[in-house]
Amino acid sequence: MKSCVLAYSGGLDTSVILGWLQDQGYEVHCVYVDLGQPCEDRDAIMEKANNCGAKSARLVDVREELCRDFAFPVLAWQAKYEQIYLLGTSIARPLISKVMLEVAREVGATAYAHGATGKGNDQCRFQLAAESLDPGIEMIAPWRIKSFRDAFPGRTELIEYCDAKRIPVKASTSKPYSSDENVLHISYEAGQLEELTINGVELVDFGMGVSPQEAPDKPEEVTIGFEAGVPVMLNGKKVSALEMVEQLNDIAGRNGVGRIDMVENRFVGMKSRGVYESPGMTVLYDALMNIEQLTMDRDLMHLRDRLAPEVAELVYYGFWFNPKMDALFKFIEEAQKNTTGEVTLQLYKGNIMVASRQSPNSLYDEEIATMEGGGTYNQDDAEGFLRIMGLPSRVQGRVTPRTF
Repeated sequence: MKSCVLAYSGGLDTSVILGWLQDQGYEVHCVYVDLGQPCEDRDAIMEKANNCGAKSARLVDVREELCRDFAFPVLAWQAKYEQIYLLGTSIARPLISKVMLEVAREVGATAYAHGATGKGNDQCRFQLAAESLDPGIEMIAPWRIKSFRDAFPGRTELIEYCDAKRIPVKASTSKPYSSDENVLHISYEAGQLEELTINGVELVDFGMGVSPQEAPDKPEEVTIGFEAGVPVMLNGKKVSALEMVEQLNDIAGRNGVGRIDMVENRFVGMKSRGVYESPGMTVLYDALMNIEQLTMDRDLMHLRDRLAPEVAELVYYGFWFNPKMDALFKFIEEAQKNTTGEVTLQLYKGNIMVASRQSPNSLYDEEIATMEGGGTYNQDDAEGFLRIMGLPSRVQGRVTPRTF
């Protein structure tokens, strides 16, 4: 009998796909990858998979690995896709594929199935990661199979299939949007969010925090300590990567931090609209930036900043297990080796303000930087500096004068 692993969430799509794969003659091993999804009932999902005929069903907890080995290296790059998106979904997909292949090897499955559509980014992230790790794996993406699409042209048919098979689902044909969640963020898209005249942050029922308008009227302070670019201390206590993200989600969430609404360019070429919330990671990006300002050399920082959009693209597109990414992660590890220090931030109604920052490796020298008289900087030196810097411009100005 053919055997496959299915990335299973227990939602409408993967519930139907589980049944459909069995109809196609597959023995299906369901795998729920626990990424810290804040709004899901894990026991109910496992029970449902077993009740619906899965050969096996298991939960694999990778929450710590997600934060430590996937989110924090991207954080070190200050990588944001198209200047705003913190890549919460993108970061998780290669880890899901890694887990799926580990289970496939254990149970002897030769195929890996998922519920990503043929229009989106996730199909790319799942498959590019899987084929990098196991080039011989068979990928089953039902939404890219015409016979599956013909059988299920819309949500109505999916729900009818579940009704006929007595598969319990919470979905309804009137759901205004879809969501994907993990400990790093929740994304909201599709449905009514495809209409750009609808206010996304008013439509969405956010799961990780309150709106800035509902946040407390008093700032809340939070202190974060970094070692070599990695957040390790929270309000004076050593914490794990997962504890750091979860506790900052609570703190930042109750202060209305970390919501965005954007129209982005998908890897497959189309533009799409997404609403995201990422409270804890938003604070970590800001906190790390403030320590970097003290400790990172100017030219090194500027090089990192030029490369960061490239890293964000690679993560967004799905090229995680890639030689270029391997090299870039080695680069940022070296670049961040002196980024150690502590920053205190004030969170207030969606805003982040720095209250204090310090580092044993600080390159900030008050004696040099002071605008007061004295100090160790000799302003006479600037005369020669500017004469040399201006030499090419003076020559060019004489040879090809500019009109003004």
